[in-house]
Amino acid sequence: MKTLLPQFTYVLQHRTFLTLLFIVNFLGTIYGYIWYIPQLSRTAPQFLIFVPDSPTASLFFCLAIIGWLLGTNFKLIEALALITLVKYGIWAVVMNILTLMEIGSIGVAGWMLIISHGMMAVEGILYMQKYRFTNIHITIAAIWTLHNDVIDYVYGQMPTYSSLYKYANHIGYFTFWLSIACIAISYYSLKKRNYLHII
Repeated sequence: MKTLLPQFTYVLQHRTFLTLLFIVNFLGTIYGYIWYIPQLSRTAPQFLIFVPDSPTASLFFCLAIIGWLLGTNFKLIEALALITLVKYGIWAVVMNILTLMEIGSIGVAGWMLIISHGMMAVEGILYMQKYRFTNIHITIAAIWTLHNDVIDYVYGQMPTYSSLYKYANHIGYFTFWLSIACIAISYYSLKKRNYLHII
């Protein structure tokens, strides 16, 4: 198994694979913003940037990939990408599973959302070795993430899941701690990188 790890890492970081990954994520980002159009059409202008959570997360990752392809690191973008990819990837999977439990069916689109968002979380973790963000970048990304939670659950701008609306307070509580967990993952990534650099 250990002998396969270097080969797997080589594939993940190869320019061709990164380019394909960018294309997939870019198309997913476009689809995500289109999916949010109905909610965005009734959203107050000051909240617009905070509503489309998942496509913005994948947009951050697209920008991070562009940096890697250019031979550089957009460090703040990388911190935002890791935290939000994992957060909203897991969040959407959980919400769709809860919807399935609540109404008994989520259709093909729901299952596609589970798969695509699950992969968002996975790709955020898989590229930990390429991130070069520092504590300040994590702090800024953490502020953005927690501020987004306030906008969603204090000002009522959370993604529309009508069947789960009655659980909004519980979902808000879950989302806050999910944010904290994802911020902790980013700190773990930084500490692990610093440790490996020392040894």
